[in-house]
Amino acid sequence: MKAEIQQFLKEEAKFTDQGNYFEFPIHRRSQSLDANVYYFNHPEWAEEYLTYCHRSDTFKSRWQAATGDWTNKVVIDIGCGPGNIFATLQGKPKHLIGVDVAPKSLELAGNLGYTPVLADANNLPFKSEIADIVVLNAALHHSENMDSVLKEAARLVKPGGVLVTDHDPQHSAWNYKGVGMLLWQARLLYYRLTGYSFHKSAEQQKWALACETHHKPGHGVKRELFESVLEPHGFDVKVYPHNHDLGEEVLQGNIGNPEMKYKIGNILSGRNPSLPSSALSLMCVAKRKLAY
Repeated sequence: MKAEIQQFLKEEAKFTDQGNYFEFPIHRRSQSLDANVYYFNHPEWAEEYLTYCHRSDTFKSRWQAATGDWTNKVVIDIGCGPGNIFATLQGKPKHLIGVDVAPKSLELAGNLGYTPVLADANNLPFKSEIADIVVLNAALHHSENMDSVLKEAARLVKPGGVLVTDHDPQHSAWNYKGVGMLLWQARLLYYRLTGYSFHKSAEQQKWALACETHHKPGHGVKRELFESVLEPHGFDVKVYPHNHDLGEEVLQGNIGNPEMKYKIGNILSGRNPSLPSSALSLMCVAKRKLAY
């Protein structure tokens, strides 16, 4: 596996073989990064995430339509966590590299067939234009600098390759106003008073919120982020707003129906919950144009 990873590395890249993963230096740490390390390095929480998150039939259908078949492809999964995308999609990629900051998650991803790499997504150790498919699922909003991470991901895509992101909250849908914002704040107060929400403990809930860096009112991704970062690098960019109950129909422009609590939040914020701008997530499918 060591020889496999070396063929993709920049000449100056140095790493330590930790047995279960290859570790590259992270020179700039942040509260956001450390929160992600803590949460996804917790064995029980990482196992729970692998078992229950992003494993639905609609998720599988949407991602298969967006990425195509992984057979004989070089795939890089940035923010791979314990390996949910490959665990759900399966296939036989030629090389499957998973990047994360939490050793326990990387160990689980390695057990699924990933070559696990601990590295800073803002400064990846890989050569440019090496991957047929680069994916970031529920990863950008965990990053302090979303545009920086997106640029690094784009750098890795071969001409003719594809970059896919999903499950990042749409800014316009999460930017609650008025009564909607008051209810959001009351929700957080309820969590503090009761100790936790759907998480099994107050500690788990605390760190889950801490690592969701841009998943809060006034934060999130915008169509302009993907267009401004990716189009100058030769990508044809398609952005699909959607709620979480649809599969490949999302790529035909369907947004699906929001859960009631999000529908109410949008109504109380003075927005039509049926509009694309009120859909929970943005999925980006960006294909890099062939060089002529």
